[in-house]
Amino acid sequence: MLNTEAAAFERIVRSIEPRGSLLRTWSLRGGISAHMTAIEIALPGGEKRRMIVRRPADYALRENPHTVSDEFRLLQRLRTTGLPVPTPLRLDESGEIVPTPYLVVEYIDGEPIFSSTDPFEYVAQLATRLAEIHRVDVAADGFAFLRRFVSALERQRERIITSTSLDVGPVRETLESVSPLRALNRPALLHGDFWPGNVVWNRGRIAGVIDWEEGCVGDPLADVAISRLDILWMFGVEAMREFTRCYRSITNLDFSDLPYWDLEAALRPAFNIADWASAWPDLGRPDITQATMRAGHAQFVAQALAALRG
Repeated sequence: MLNTEAAAFERIVRSIEPRGSLLRTWSLRGGISAHMTAIEIALPGGEKRRMIVRRPADYALRENPHTVSDEFRLLQRLRTTGLPVPTPLRLDESGEIVPTPYLVVEYIDGEPIFSSTDPFEYVAQLATRLAEIHRVDVAADGFAFLRRFVSALERQRERIITSTSLDVGPVRETLESVSPLRALNRPALLHGDFWPGNVVWNRGRIAGVIDWEEGCVGDPLADVAISRLDILWMFGVEAMREFTRCYRSITNLDFSDLPYWDLEAALRPAFNIADWASAWPDLGRPDITQATMRAGHAQFVAQALAALRG
């Protein structure tokens, strides 16, 4: 760690625990929307405490200049609902310690898991947790600041589709023909990026849901579709179907437009599939490559288009 970085983290520590001292820092893997650094501090009585400093990537700030404060406020509100989310500890948008806004949250013991000997049990827990998130009453006081869900189609309309590394022409054409998607379900709290990298496990159970910078309000099927594609990449189509079956069994939603939401989710990696693929070896899954992700993506798109034709 550079001396300037060490000094910055020392100041961050003192802003939260004036009597604390920095023991060590280490980078956390997995995310591309934020730079995450874990820090461990020592307190006078010998106790140790861990935290995470989250600094948004440049593109995240361009899309939402208030992303850090929005996430801080959302975590504050979610802590009152009983959902297992990190406790927010500090928000700093001043630029005095580091040049970009940052957020400090508690460190949840555990880690994301990217493989399983029982994928069906794994996805059942994911489905149950996602349904709990979607049951949060966003009409209650304290959630009014949340943005509405902005689709990948909306975000990419100004971009040249020929520059994409995936064949999503039919996806865009289909979505453009029905845009905006119908609101068949009551608006719900969305995580916005509910994939296994944002779920912390401890002793075989989900201990926390992290990285809420994409939190917003919209049709819950937007979250479901995002999860479906990642589960297909990790465990295959049968696990994806089991996740969907579990989620449907504990919710009361209209799934008529799920194929459209699948297509919407399929647009998300259109421009950066290589970046997404490059992370998997460090996550312990070298078997997930750009080639397997392309094949899975094509399968995901094909099943959605077939459902619409059917």
